[in-house]
Amino acid sequence: MEYTFKAHGHHNVTSKHRTTFEVTQDEEIGLAADCIVGVSSKVSLNDLPSQMKEAIQDEDTKIQVILETENSKDVITGYGHPKLSLDHPTDMVCRKSDYTCSRTLMIHADKAALDLDQDLVRDLADGKSLKVTIKV
Repeated sequence: MEYTFKAHGHHNVTSKHRTTFEVTQDEEIGLAADCIVGVSSKVSLNDLPSQMKEAIQDEDTKIQVILETENSKDVITGYGHPKLSLDHPTDMVCRKSDYTCSRTLMIHADKAALDLDQDLVRDLADGKSLKVTIKV
């Protein structure tokens, strides 16, 4: 299963967070939002197809999030969990830890914001378009 949507970078993208990265529907972020790599997302966790949500709510499900800009691409792999409600209205967070909340898309991710490809981060800080693909 695959789901793709668009978001955008922002001049305040710093990508310095050590344990998470996030894509949000919010249009503006401050410098303290060091986990946010995409803003103005066209979708939220609420919008994911029900069949995909069911798959993500299985702890054996491997999830890939692919982040692409015009100059770069990065692939992040993590896992689902039964405690993921997948119903936050604006935020989508991928976590290295096993913490779950309504904002969490996947846990045990192999990368956080700090680990992302630096060409990708530069594009996002320049406000370039971001293509996000979720594969389960």
